[in-house]
Formats: sequence, structure tokens, C-alpha cells
Amino acid sequence: MAVAELQPAALADDVIGMPVVLTCYALMTLLLSRLLISSPTHENASLFRKLVGILFTALPVALFVAVCFGYYYTALKLSDRLINTLYLLMFWLVIEATFVRGLSVAARRLAYQRALAKRQAAKEAGDGEGVIEEPSMDIEKVNEQSLRLIRLALLGGFMAALYWVWADLITVFSYLDNVTLYEYTSGTGANMSMVPISIGDMLGALIIIGITFALARNLPGLLEVFVLSKLNLAQGSAYATTTLLSYVIAGVGFVSTLSTLGVSWDKLQWLVAALSVGLGFGMQEIFANFISGIMILFERPVRIGDTITIGNLSGTVSKIRIRATTITDFDRKDIIVPNKTFITGQLINWSLTDTITRVTLKLGVDYGSDLDLVKELLLKAARDNPRVLKDPEPHVYFLNFGESTLDHELRMHVRDLGDRNPVLDEVNRFINREFKKQHINISFRQMEVYLKNLHGQEYKMVPIEPEAKTIVPLVDGKPPQEPPAAKLD
Repeated sequence: MAVAELQPAALADDVIGMPVVLTCYALMTLLLSRLLISSPTHENASLFRKLVGILFTALPVALFVAVCFGYYYTALKLSDRLINTLYLLMFWLVIEATFVRGLSVAARRLAYQRALAKRQAAKEAGDGEGVIEEPSMDIEKVNEQSLRLIRLALLGGFMAALYWVWADLITVFSYLDNVTLYEYTSGTGANMSMVPISIGDMLGALIIIGITFALARNLPGLLEVFVLSKLNLAQGSAYATTTLLSYVIAGVGFVSTLSTLGVSWDKLQWLVAALSVGLGFGMQEIFANFISGIMILFERPVRIGDTITIGNLSGTVSKIRIRATTITDFDRKDIIVPNKTFITGQLINWSLTDTITRVTLKLGVDYGSDLDLVKELLLKAARDNPRVLKDPEPHVYFLNFGESTLDHELRMHVRDLGDRNPVLDEVNRFINREFKKQHINISFRQMEVYLKNLHGQEYKMVPIEPEAKTIVPLVDGKPPQEPPAAKLD
């Protein structure tokens, strides 16, 4: 390179240097192809990474061809930048591997913390009680989003460094700023001027859109690993934080894109006013659902993982989106409910402040039953069940004299929503078994049927014992005649 800088004319007589340079280019091509294309670590690489590998492998080939066509000095000048670019590439790969390793450790630490929290919750709940695990973001999804965002940031830094290395050659594309697409007016009165928008501005707007889309899509995973996992936040709070931040990023990116394209607020205000009228009439439901979604994220009447009842629908909240919320019912079906319903309708949140709920069991016994024994057995059924809480303690009330029953009500509390149906099943089986032992009858609705004929005679329908029934076969639609007594012999 020193000879090329001081005596460029002497390069024509460089008989030994030219073959050496060509050999170096060939070896460089071979090494880069093995490192960036045929390496086992790049077999499952993305299409973009494969294209980058092919591009860097093709650079020595292009310089080789340039030397063969007589551009020896140009190839030597570009070789210096190529070597600096390879240094940058190696530095990029090392930094990326370091981040991937650190992210993997952070994800494992997050999974370990969740496992400890689940074990602690199970220990506090007791051996006989189940624990409903609050849904959280999948570790693999978190890792994938974080890796994607980190690689995007590293790629941005690498492209900036490449621009610094090749800056004097990239300036040849500055002619794009001279290609005007359209012009817009800036200022008012005497200060009014025409500002051109070039192809370069359009490319800048596209870059802003790409960065905004990548950040809004992948930021939740990065926040979950590096920030929210270190804070004492519930899963609903973490989800609300990441969702609102995604909205803010999308809004900032939208405004920045319009500003790059020369669209300012003073030009948009009339359009916004017209759209507001249109929203008020044609899209009011969509707009109302969007505002309701933001209110849900701020007020948090429902959170991710809450068990709710709205109308005749019950289930667990799994997603809160811009327009609607997804509820997974107990049949594992996903039901989409507009956000407006949660704000304007009646909502029951079973787990907003506490998961402890009361279970009520109603039953009636026959008149004449021993009421003290009935109360004792009902309390025993509740107190002996491990799912029923000791505090608040269960209660039994004799509430009403029914038509044919003495109505009782057993009230007990369970810790988790998942215990409601199992505790009813277990207590009902206990009551049925113990009542039979103590000869206590559980009343049921009875009916007596009377028949009157045309002559005013009344007959009462009574059950016939099975042993008294006789099945007589029919012969030609009539019962067979009894044989005469004299012929029986």
C-alpha cells in the first residue's frame, strides 16, 4: 500500500506483487466461504444472514476480477477498507455471541425465579390444595424477541461502522438527495418557502418505519428479561407496561415518519377534524373499543390471568388487544369480546383482589328429621374436607319450611377458584353416604294422581310392587282364555 500511495506508476511493473495479491484474494475468498457460508453454525441461519455472508465472500472475488482487468491500484485501495470491514465483522460476531450467552443466562435465571415462586406458592397453599399458576410470557418467546431486538441493534451499529469505513465511496449516492419527489410549503406569510422531499428522505422514512415496527414487536421480550423480571410486579402489570410502551413507540414512529415526509400538524389538523366526524358516525364502535382497551390497561379492572364472568360467559383473560380481549373459557375455547363490553357491562372478576370465594350448597330433608343431627353432619362434611378453609369457618342455616322439605343451606369458603366444583362433589358424596347411615331422607318433589270416570267415581293411582306383576302374553291382541278346570287334569 505504501508503494501504491507514493509511486502509483510503479505498480505496472510489479510482477511479483500482483500474483501475491491475487493469491491473497483467493485465500480470503476460501476462508470467508467456509466461515460465513458452509459453516455448520450457519445452516439454520436466516436468509438475511446468508445474504450478508454471500456479499462479504463476493468482495474478494470482485477485487480479484478488478486486478485481472487492470484496476490494480483501485483494488489495493479497496483492500484496505475490506480488511477494516472484516475486522468489524469479527467484532460484530464476538459481541453478538456475548449477548446471546448473556441473554441465555438471564432467561434461565428468569425461569429459575418463576420455578421458585411456583414452589413457594405450592408450599403456602398446603399439600392438599392445588395452585392455579398465573399465566406468564413463555420463556422461549421472551428469548426469541430479545435476540431479535439485540441483533437488530447490533446490525444498526455495524451498519453505522460500515458507513464510517466506506464513507468516501458512499458519497456517490448523494445524488439521491437531488432527485425531488414533491415539494411542500413551510412557514406562513413572508417566511413561506418550498421544501423539497427527495428519494433520500423517502428512504429515511422507510428506515424509521422498519425500526418502529421492530421495536414495537420485540420490545416486550427484552423488557421481560432485563427490567420487569427484576421488579416486584404482577404479570398483569408487566403486560400493561409493555403494551402501553408499544403504543407509545408506534405513535412516535408514526409522527416521525410524517415529519420526515414533510407532513406537519398544521396540515393534518383539518384531516384529523374530518376523521373525527367520520369516527363519530361510521367507526364509533371501533374507536370506543380502542379507548376502552386503553382504559382497561390503565384502570386494570381485568388483568391477564384473571378469572371473570361477563354476561353468561366465564373464563380466563388471556390477551388484551387494541380492539378486543380474548377470554379462554373452561372448555379451552378462545372467545373474542369487544373491550367496550368490559367498561359498559356488568363484570364479575373472581380474582381481582382475592381468590377466596364462598361456595353455597342447598338441600332439603323430610319433615320429622332430626335437625340437630342434620346440622352436625353438614358441618362435619365441610370441616373434614381439606379444600374448605378453616377461616372463615363453615356455617349451616335452617332457612325455610318448604312445601315438602325443611330447607337447609351450607356455606363454606375455598382458597382457589379451581376448588369450587371439586369441593361440591366431595361434600355431596359425603352427605349422601352419611345421611343413608343415619336414615335421613333428602326430600324430593312428590305427586299423587287421582282419576275420575264419567260417572264421577274417583280412583287413586298407587304403585304396584314388582313381585305382584304378571306378564301375560297376548294371542291375536287378546289375552289367552283360561282352560276349564275339568280339563286341567
